[in-house]
Amino acid sequence: MNRVLPASGIDFPLHVPVLVIGAGACGLTAALAAHDAGADVLVLERDPSPSGSTAMSSGMIPAAGTSLQQKSGVVDSAALMAADIQAKAHGENDPAMVAAICAASGTTMDWLVHKHRVPLTLVEGFLYPGHSVARMHAPVSRSGADLIAGLLAATGAAGIDIVCDAIVTTLFAEADGRIRGVALQRPDGSEERIGCTALVLACSGFGGNADLVAQHIPEMAGALYYGHTGNRGDALLWGEQLGAGVGNLGAYQGHGSLASPHAILITWALMVEGGFQVNARAERFSCEHDGYSEQAMRVIQQPGGVAWNIYDERLHKLGLDFEDYREAVNAGAVKSATDIAALASACGLPGEALAATLAETRRLAAGEGRDHFGRDFTGKPPLAGPYFAVKVTGALFHTQGGLAIDTEARVLRPDGSPLPNLFAGGGAACGISGQGRDGYLSGNGLLAATVLGAKAGRSAAGLSFL
Repeated sequence: MNRVLPASGIDFPLHVPVLVIGAGACGLTAALAAHDAGADVLVLERDPSPSGSTAMSSGMIPAAGTSLQQKSGVVDSAALMAADIQAKAHGENDPAMVAAICAASGTTMDWLVHKHRVPLTLVEGFLYPGHSVARMHAPVSRSGADLIAGLLAATGAAGIDIVCDAIVTTLFAEADGRIRGVALQRPDGSEERIGCTALVLACSGFGGNADLVAQHIPEMAGALYYGHTGNRGDALLWGEQLGAGVGNLGAYQGHGSLASPHAILITWALMVEGGFQVNARAERFSCEHDGYSEQAMRVIQQPGGVAWNIYDERLHKLGLDFEDYREAVNAGAVKSATDIAALASACGLPGEALAATLAETRRLAAGEGRDHFGRDFTGKPPLAGPYFAVKVTGALFHTQGGLAIDTEARVLRPDGSPLPNLFAGGGAACGISGQGRDGYLSGNGLLAATVLGAKAGRSAAGLSFL
């Protein structure tokens, strides 16, 4: 497993110009791009059906200068988007990479929507922390499963072959790092070999590999992992054996709002639009507007490793726009009461303390005083009964570090030279979320998946004609 072996003397009964490992958002986008560039492409997926971490997300992809933004009168630019990403990551990203991804984001989104009919809409009505304007594009359901469904419909319409139940175990390479093909294992234990002219690694990060998490992200060792278990770090392990460079392996996307014990994602829009979090003492413990990624560790550090999202009916109705939230309601994760004392009782929280915390947020919303955590409550209506609550915990969603790549998604050696025919995108590649937990700007994961996937597919297709 995760081997790189010499290609000399290996026979490949089947050969394809472009081979893609992974059928999440990155892999499917790469396949579409390679196909559109005129190359024959084959996608290998380890699961019985494609889903991955994409299906577990809210399906939101940020992009600047799209036709959907223009239709809604939203003024945005690649430069503004890049500035937002860099600000969140404290300037720790490669500026050239950020600029290239942002510059390609709008055309990538328009290509998916208009050419391939992926059903995306512009998300309006609220902004995630750090975004200057409305630039999130997502299915109407706000569901990553529906994003995958749209991409699968597009690849199906294009006649792109996807082989499932195919776990790639081995890459075969020449001495210079040129990939000649792969070996894969089928459910019955049999092995098959496929040759390729170019290989795209779209098999995400290493969040499902406890040893790699402990090595590179020790603060999240043992934390709940809310990502695809197949994200075992295959791309990272293969790349290191091939002599590839790596970057930002300590970066990750966490989330501080996973319903407990139901393990259902509760949209952070509830916090952005006026809700707040309290611990078991019914006390706020942070600025909820810093971002949901860094909030994961803050929640984990609270008594019992849990917190409660507190909000009202206005925000409950907003939450119902999200499929995950509706699932949480149906699962009984959402509690409600006509007054705050009754809500405290339903949640097992100290009533006087919760009432005091609510009163404080109402004063702050009225502009009376300053929040000692630095949050600005003004501009949003104060919470009013009936009230709602969800018990949540913090979790690791996916890693943001990976293989070093250039702006065309070519995998690089530590000296900056490219490997001959290897490409990577999404969680397999070094992301644009800085070096730690607080550099993640909402949507960075799917941004890297789609834009770098498209770049990888086109670059790989170009090699197939040489």
